[in-house]
Amino acid sequence: MSDGWRRWSWKARAGLAAAALAFLAFSALWFLTVPPPLPSYAMAKGRWQPSEAWLYDRDGALIDSLRVNFEARRLDWAPLAQIAPVVRETFVAAEDKRFADHGGVDWLAVFGSLRDRIEGKRARGASTLSMQVAGFLAPDLAAPGARGWRDKARQMRAAMALEEQWSKDEILEAYLNLAGYRGEAQGIGAAALGLFGKTPDALGRTDALLLAALLPDPRAEPRELARRACALGTSDECPALRAGATDMLGPARQLALDPGLAPHLSQKLLTAPGLKLKTTLDMHIQRIAVAALRRQLRGLGSDRARDGAVVVVDNVSGDVLAYVGGVGGASTAAQVDGAGSYRQAGSTLKPFLYAQAIERGYLTPASILDDSPVQLDTASGLYVPQNYDRDFKGPVSVRSALAGSLNVPAVRTLVLTGVDAFRDRLWDAGYRGLTEDGQYYGFSLALGSAEVTLLEQAAAYRALALGGRWAPLRLKPDDPHVAARAVFSPQASWIVADMLADPDARALAFGLDSALRLPFWAAVKTGTSKAMRDNWCVGFSDRYTVAVWIGNLEGDSMRAVSGTSGAAPVWRDVMRALHADRPGKAPPAPPGIERRRIIFADRIEPPRAEYFLAGTGQTLVGAAPATARRPRITSPVAGSVYALDPDIPVAHQRMAVLVAGEVAGHRLVLDRRDLGPADAKPLVLAGPGAHRLLLQDPAGKPVDSLIFTVR
Repeated sequence: MSDGWRRWSWKARAGLAAAALAFLAFSALWFLTVPPPLPSYAMAKGRWQPSEAWLYDRDGALIDSLRVNFEARRLDWAPLAQIAPVVRETFVAAEDKRFADHGGVDWLAVFGSLRDRIEGKRARGASTLSMQVAGFLAPDLAAPGARGWRDKARQMRAAMALEEQWSKDEILEAYLNLAGYRGEAQGIGAAALGLFGKTPDALGRTDALLLAALLPDPRAEPRELARRACALGTSDECPALRAGATDMLGPARQLALDPGLAPHLSQKLLTAPGLKLKTTLDMHIQRIAVAALRRQLRGLGSDRARDGAVVVVDNVSGDVLAYVGGVGGASTAAQVDGAGSYRQAGSTLKPFLYAQAIERGYLTPASILDDSPVQLDTASGLYVPQNYDRDFKGPVSVRSALAGSLNVPAVRTLVLTGVDAFRDRLWDAGYRGLTEDGQYYGFSLALGSAEVTLLEQAAAYRALALGGRWAPLRLKPDDPHVAARAVFSPQASWIVADMLADPDARALAFGLDSALRLPFWAAVKTGTSKAMRDNWCVGFSDRYTVAVWIGNLEGDSMRAVSGTSGAAPVWRDVMRALHADRPGKAPPAPPGIERRRIIFADRIEPPRAEYFLAGTGQTLVGAAPATARRPRITSPVAGSVYALDPDIPVAHQRMAVLVAGEVAGHRLVLDRRDLGPADAKPLVLAGPGAHRLLLQDPAGKPVDSLIFTVR
């Protein structure tokens, strides 16, 4: 020990040691209470991530939103200027009345709390807004159970550091946005919308008092919440506060100010929280489509059809202007997107079949097709198509067959074009659900046995409107404008469109005043799938393509819904609304089209003006003469099963045997029994069992045969 130290008095030495110990204690306390680093205001705001994503129309109007993050319910960060002043004033008065004067710690409140503890009273809270924001920014400062002196000291130091970096307005803004209010709602935006159905700038005095009273205990019951709010307000405000507490904590409000017009498209496009996505939709047209579909489904009733979808496309740009995947209502599968789901196409593929046949020169609109029973051998057995009404019209023109949606003529046309070629052409027209080769679908492809989406339907029919040029549709403004490629010739496309727009041609099947008839030019086709599971109506004007589907998303059959009573009324209503300012106009014929006045032999159809590919025009059209047809049996149909009625005398249950083609000199033989000349239309009485029917030429050689069964 040095002499200098010995010369110090013991009091001096003790004082120095005490100072050293105090310094060490302070240093230890300093390091023990060092708060975590806090972000800047800009960083804190930049980290904020809403739980929602938003969908906008082409003009920036909000049409729907979707919750993407389920950790908490957050909306956009609300700037202080967009929060009602009464909210700011009420929160400061309730939580930190000396907020404007302290530097992060309200020492008067701290000393008051210490005094209450010493006196055995219930200590008052001394946490400032700055301390609470520090806790929000550094969660370990306010972790559950963090109530010790060290934790409090760290939070106080963090608040003082925060006050040195942030302005008072920034601290208050952060507090209002970071605080948890009720349940999973975080931030003033989610609280205002979820509890009051308002935006933060629309909150009033009563709303502000109730929110401030909710902060100490977000799980408070209405009575307790009202009591706290009354303590913050005046006695005159209590009745309104009691009523407001009951209302705000009642059934959950919809956390959205958007109209909820496109929930299925939101599910399709909104993939990240905070995403604000602009689409090609037009809010006005979307509302029209939603209203028309909802009105039709209500009119049909849930016992007939529960679901539907609508797509509207601008023909020139390919922009999807309306995308309605469903409207809820009585749906039992409301989350399924009816516009994007694969469903059986029904007769909606027939226009493309006839376009292919006309383009190749196999048929013209005036060509005669035989609408009579037909049987086709396939790998899985005989294919026997039937018309929708189970009736046969005999010889009909292609125009009448397409407009009337006759099935047998379509199958005969597919025999001409070839199944594989037709399947490939449909693939070119954007039907990407046809993943198998043509033989997989067989002749039923003419009747729409393949599965397609409503969006694919709209794109394919738009191609007809554009003269046979197909391009993908656009759902977002930044989707590329892909150059359209030719999938059908302009001439074949125009002729098919003209047939689809002909109200007289479809009058036989649909009547003169059906839902398909508009006061302006529009081409349209309906379709119904097997067992009445799907009903379609797709068509276009010179400006728009509208595609509608009606059905049951769970796959069960509809009841009492026809081609014109299901989807067609929706199509009509949407089309009329779209053209309220200007009626649709018929497109001009492209080069390579000739117009002829034609007459049908045997008065198969009335005379009319008809359109042909240049060089294929005719003036007289008739069915092929009998001599040009292959002799064959048309009734009974091969594989048919007939049942004898026990209540009718057997002698009265004879069946007629019908033949087609040039059958002069031919004879019919049933089970080795000669029935006589084939053109005599003999009536046959056949007993129970299997029977073989032969058609023999004059030399006795069989030219057709079949087996039918009687039970």
